[in-house]
Amino acid sequence: MSVNSTGTGSAPCRFAHYFVICGIDTETGLEPDELAALYQWLEAERQGKDPEAAAPGENFDQSPLKRTFKSKVLAHYPENVEWNPFDQDAVNMLCMPKGLSFRTQRDSREPQFHSYLITREDGSRTYGFVHTFYEEVTSPQICAAMQTLHQMHRAEHASNGTNPSSSSSSSSSSSSSMDSLASSLDEGDSSSSSAPSPSAAGGGPLALCLVTPMPFMHACRRFLAQMHRAVTAQQPPPLPLESYVHNVLYEVPLPPPGRSLKFHAVYEPIVCQRPGLAELPLADFPLGEAFQLLGVENLVQLFTCVLLEMQILLYSQDYQRLMAVAEGITTLLFPFQWQHVYVPILPASLLHFLDAPVPYLMGLQSKEGTDRSKLELPQEANLCFVDVDNHTIELPEDFPQLPNKPEFIRELTDVLLRFGLSPEGSNAPITLTATAPPTTTSTTTSSSRTSGSPSAGLKSTVLRELVDDGRNGNLGREDMAVLELLQGSPTLDRLQALAKRTGVTVDRLEAIRRGVRDGQADGETGGGGGSAGGKRSAEDEQELRSAQLNVQLREVFAGRFATMFADYEAFVIQSAPDLESWLTNREQMHNFDKASFLSDQPEPYLPFLSHFIETQMFATFIDNKIMSQWEEKEPMLRVFDGRIEKARLFNVRAPSLRSSTYQRCTILEESAQAIEQRLMKIDHTAIHPHLLDMKIGQGKYQQGFFPKLQADVLASGPTNNKWSNRTATSQRRQDRHRHHNEHLGLDNDLKEKYMQEARSLGKNLRQPKLSDLSPAVIAQTNWKFVEGLLKECRLKTKRMLVEKMGREAVELGHGEASITGLEENTLIASLCDLLERIWSHGLQVKQGKSALWSHLLHYQAREEKQSLLTDSPGSNSPERRKSDAGLGLSTLRVSVIQDMRHIQSMSEIKTDVGRARAWIRLSLEKKLLSQHLKQLLSNQALTKKLYKRYAFLRCDEEKEQFLFHLLSLNAVDYFCFTNVFTTIMIPYRAVIIPIKKLSNAMTTSNPWVCVAGELGDSGVMQIPKNVLEMTFDSAFRPPTHITALFKCQNLGKLTTVQLGHDNSGLLAKWLVDCVMVRNEITGHTYKFPCGRWLGKGVDDGSLERVLIGELQVPTSDEEAGRGSRTPPMQRSPSQPRRISITSLSGRASKPTSAQIQEGIGESVNNIIKHFHKPEKERGSLTLLLCGENGLVGSLEQFFHHGFKTARLFQKSIFIWDFVEKAVEYMESADQMGDLQETAEPLGLTCETFCRYANAINNSPRSIGKDGKFQLLVCLGARDRLLPEWLPLLVECPVITRMYEETAMLRDRTTVNALIGVLQTLHDFAITLETSLVKGFDL
Repeated sequence: MSVNSTGTGSAPCRFAHYFVICGIDTETGLEPDELAALYQWLEAERQGKDPEAAAPGENFDQSPLKRTFKSKVLAHYPENVEWNPFDQDAVNMLCMPKGLSFRTQRDSREPQFHSYLITREDGSRTYGFVHTFYEEVTSPQICAAMQTLHQMHRAEHASNGTNPSSSSSSSSSSSSSMDSLASSLDEGDSSSSSAPSPSAAGGGPLALCLVTPMPFMHACRRFLAQMHRAVTAQQPPPLPLESYVHNVLYEVPLPPPGRSLKFHAVYEPIVCQRPGLAELPLADFPLGEAFQLLGVENLVQLFTCVLLEMQILLYSQDYQRLMAVAEGITTLLFPFQWQHVYVPILPASLLHFLDAPVPYLMGLQSKEGTDRSKLELPQEANLCFVDVDNHTIELPEDFPQLPNKPEFIRELTDVLLRFGLSPEGSNAPITLTATAPPTTTSTTTSSSRTSGSPSAGLKSTVLRELVDDGRNGNLGREDMAVLELLQGSPTLDRLQALAKRTGVTVDRLEAIRRGVRDGQADGETGGGGGSAGGKRSAEDEQELRSAQLNVQLREVFAGRFATMFADYEAFVIQSAPDLESWLTNREQMHNFDKASFLSDQPEPYLPFLSHFIETQMFATFIDNKIMSQWEEKEPMLRVFDGRIEKARLFNVRAPSLRSSTYQRCTILEESAQAIEQRLMKIDHTAIHPHLLDMKIGQGKYQQGFFPKLQADVLASGPTNNKWSNRTATSQRRQDRHRHHNEHLGLDNDLKEKYMQEARSLGKNLRQPKLSDLSPAVIAQTNWKFVEGLLKECRLKTKRMLVEKMGREAVELGHGEASITGLEENTLIASLCDLLERIWSHGLQVKQGKSALWSHLLHYQAREEKQSLLTDSPGSNSPERRKSDAGLGLSTLRVSVIQDMRHIQSMSEIKTDVGRARAWIRLSLEKKLLSQHLKQLLSNQALTKKLYKRYAFLRCDEEKEQFLFHLLSLNAVDYFCFTNVFTTIMIPYRAVIIPIKKLSNAMTTSNPWVCVAGELGDSGVMQIPKNVLEMTFDSAFRPPTHITALFKCQNLGKLTTVQLGHDNSGLLAKWLVDCVMVRNEITGHTYKFPCGRWLGKGVDDGSLERVLIGELQVPTSDEEAGRGSRTPPMQRSPSQPRRISITSLSGRASKPTSAQIQEGIGESVNNIIKHFHKPEKERGSLTLLLCGENGLVGSLEQFFHHGFKTARLFQKSIFIWDFVEKAVEYMESADQMGDLQETAEPLGLTCETFCRYANAINNSPRSIGKDGKFQLLVCLGARDRLLPEWLPLLVECPVITRMYEETAMLRDRTTVNALIGVLQTLHDFAITLETSLVKGFDL
């Protein structure tokens, strides 16, 4: 029915590209809907049933009225448009997504409107607007076919022994045949075998569709409704329908940016407008409807999910609702754009696309009466499910909230209330009211759309316009050009005013203006409805309010982004010299300084922003920004940058750039006025529809039936049309420009290739191919998914490694090395999401919301069953970690199941998705993720049972590469389990290891231990003396380790252990080598070196010590071979250094004064760096104060320099002895009155120093002399007193007796330099761990 020529060259600027008619093809007759059959086949396969049993075939079990048949594109005009080729299968499928079904008189036969869009591979979109109504079926072939099908249906029921009347739609007394086609259906006897005669009692659907390059939804809806009205009216339309179709296809242009356009449909004119270049892009779908369907709260949550690129599934019975919500939500993303699969209406035959393991935004039509719980979705771990009809939304777990969400919702609510809409949403049809009356009110109502005679006045008006308007509503091309020039130039306006004042008249311009005014007056008197100045109809008024509401809501969203990303440009990294080198190295380059950007943001914004800047839409936005150096700016980016620039010029932002206070949008009224002004003054009027050169007698008017249009007159447009000429010249200009650019710059194909690779996986899958749905195409699509998942895994693991190792390289000199906890958490969350998507791909039958956890549970059940059969308890743990026997710790079993049991015992986690994520975090922290997943997938029988052949997990080569990428994460240390689950109870094992060679292996005293970490401490735990753990070392000497197993709330990374005993019994003195503590869940083992005595009268007389821990490297060969790892944390001062300080001979080489000064500078520097990190990421300050190379250790070396350590009667002298003697001297001098003569501040300082030293001495704790000195330094640093105490010690006469002449403490210059260094710590509030200051009272 279509013709063979192509449309004319003006199409890029044409309002519509195609006019399409879909319905029943009476020539080929009724065909079962193959797509519906394919859908059944796919569904059967998805549910694990035999697909062949549900193979495509006749289904006589169903009444023919309940079945769907194949619809056809009956005609489309023109045949083809060069830059928008006609995709017949896609258009047919989207015009009638459910196929074609008949309606009876009992059914609702109201015309339906819906829209759709097709996204091409390059991301460009084509919109379709569809008006479906029901025509009476008069074709004898169709009636006969329906009768035959009905008889087969009856026969099927008879053979099954069931009464057809009970299952059919009619009553038992009816013949239950084709009641949509024959009037005898409801009267005939059920036993009658005669076939009913055809009549016009029912209808078959006919869809009229306009395919357009831009979403002018309201205009298309009104045009199609008027076409339908012309068919159902009693009187024929003023002109043949071909005239209107020809007009809209070839003579109506797209309005230029910032202009409005009026064109004429069958009965009334239609006005559409297009935003200016500096305004938000065109969006004609009613946002008010989306807000009413979901409510503000739900819509903002949905918006957040879309921003974070989760999987979004919209669910509604109404196609237009799906489209309104999908288009509404993507419109609000400005200046960002959705980069993944986008199918607002998912035809039934494409349901397998829900299996896609990539982010998507899809709309699924719900069948009437179906329950949400019956909807089998392949994956829900990262799914946002939106039930549009019931106003409900199901959100994924743990997703961050939008910054300033309550204030944002309040602002949106205010906008809705101004337009008379409820922020809670409702199902009622939307009528927009204005709280303040609009500038032009109207009392007229839009003319009736139901069938009936259109008013004679309207008809005569249209005819009179055609007859009277000599120029057919348009100016000559030259006149138009002159007028446009005049209207667009204020300079010319001023010149003309000047000319008038001097008495010169510009006749030609006046004549043109008069002509335009006359034409407008003509239109107004003729009742043109939408023209400027005339009273607008209620429908026009409603459209205006809808457009104003749209733009105001969008401005609120755009304003949020402009505030949040006002300074984004400062963080864009412009590293490439030219476009080609940038495109070539795109994947290796960092384009945006994420860490600096986040460190600059207000704290409440961070959870959301850290996730958002990892998305594809943000990456593409930054890519566009970088490419704008070499190319024309992407339109949305240009508008966004313009707004930020404008805000800067007007200095809207306060100097406090980073305040998290909410800023409301300030241009709401301005944006609404721009729309109203365009509608008040129509810029362009298209040529009126007119008679065409048609054959007489064809297309005869018959009420209720859409005529067969004459194809030859609709095949191409007029060649003399000014729009086509203007377009053709502009097209030629654009072509020249494009060719010029191609010669100058990069070859476009190469660029496109790079960009395709550089951007996301989902891009080439943005829109599934609708034309070919053979299993081969489905397999190819799945293969693309598999490749995409592997690539995403490679990029994610690489990013995690680069981020982590990059930070570590910077911080190797000190402290724990970690990237910002927030950023690390974001990357790990996205890894969890990726693993869930991989495990959801190609599932046979979905069980539970988490596919990964479901697989683990199956594995656990099989392994436990197997271990019962073999009766060997260890069979489910084939991999074990080697024993830490040398360190006194028993073997820690390592297995997938063991880690699962740890997670299952955590009562804090309530959902499967949460358990899967916790298990991933635990495995990652234990550096076992790759190994565990390999173990899980080694059970091939289970994998085959759970997954289809095309699933990612059954592609062996890709699976191996995937596990290898995960293995690379073992190169760095993560604490992603310990730092996230802070409230869980964790079992710890502590082992105290004595030095057998030099002391008793056993002690008669009662030892105790207190373990502390970043999150708290275990409290003092007494260890019963009878807890002995016997192990054997290589020489078979039986050392006795004291072991304690205790359970307490997660301590985080362990920092210190307090170890002591009560000094009771004969063997009270105890030389301890170290304490080992292991987290029994994560397997992290910490060593706390001691190498000192505990006991009275030995070493420094200490009965307790505070030990600083270091994380141990795994000991097994296999784990040692895992590659590089993060540097260890700082630990307690080592045994050799302790001995060199306290021994007489100083066996180890003593540090020089330069080394000591460097050590002090380094330790102070580390403390300052510690305070410059974000609070949550600082780690333990105790390590920096008391650990190796800490402040205490470096000051100890300073005080030991030149210290006279001669033993008197075999007794060691300690620094604390010097401190005590100094205190003694000061107190005696104070009593003698010597100090009263000194300056007052010095006297006060003396008093403070003595008070602190005495309080430490009088403390009930037996911490030994070195422990006392450590405590004095820590308290002095905390209370900012160290620089004041040093001069006192230097002035004290005791110094000459106890220090050599060359000692650093006796060198004034060195001491003054030290004071200066220590004073830099005064800017920071140092807080001490309770393990250090416990029992100390000032």
